Amino acid sequence: MPGHFQFSIDELLKQIGKAAKAGIRAVILFGIPSKKDPAGSEAYSPDGIVQIAMKAIREGFPDLILISDLCFCEYTDHGHCGAVKKDGKGSWEVDNDATLELIRKTALAQSVAGADFVAPSGMTDGAVRVIREELDKAGHTKTGILAYSAKYASAFYGPFREAAQSAPQFGDRKGYQLDPANVREALREIQSDVEEGADMVMVKPALSYLDVIAKAKEEVRLPIVAYNVSGEYAMVKAAAKMGWLDEEKAALEILQSIKRAGADLIITYHALEVAPFLK
Repeated sequence: MPGHFQFSIDELLKQIGKAAKAGIRAVILFGIPSKKDPAGSEAYSPDGIVQIAMKAIREGFPDLILISDLCFCEYTDHGHCGAVKKDGKGSWEVDNDATLELIRKTALAQSVAGADFVAPSGMTDGAVRVIREELDKAGHTKTGILAYSAKYASAFYGPFREAAQSAPQFGDRKGYQLDPANVREALREIQSDVEEGADMVMVKPALSYLDVIAKAKEEVRLPIVAYNVSGEYAMVKAAAKMGWLDEEKAALEILQSIKRAGADLIITYHALEVAPFLK
């Protein structure tokens, strides 16, 4: 994506320095491992790339809020968001229960490495519950959970999947991500995560789901996070490159609309560009 890259640790720290100087107080980390396997073991390894990165960031920027994305699509060789198994018809599907055990290990590894919040993003049933159980059992009671509660099966993830090398090698993710036509299911998923112990809940994507953000804001008392995703970002960049719109004004208007819909926090690829205008 324009302006975004895969960073080595030393280059990441330079980028974090720019973010801190711009007044950005929190970052979310995604990792690209040196090797992939069916279980995504680099996600929960103590020496996994995100764990190493968080330790380095924590040392250099102790006041920065660190959020670790907890998913397996970047780490598995099949590109799905957890362990997979064959169903009765011989087709592959995500094994929810097996994935929960991987989530337990990954959440603890990320918390030990310095995460302030772990953010389960695979739409795995019961993920928030097992994370809270695992962290509390290990004495990590202050590590929060940002749940990707309403994550839709969207066409707007394309640029990220290419950048993160995380596209599914077979099938799709409609079996565990939400139907774009359905808002009631999103609200049920959000409420379920609240009951399981989430500290914040997310709607993803943001721009095409402003109504879901607004409804969630009405029904939930926890902070609502909106993810202004890669495809939404890329559309603005492409149109600006063609001279069809003013990039700065368009980005700020989009972010304002997400905020107006009810988002308390916004994750966006525009962050470094717009931060100087938000001080």
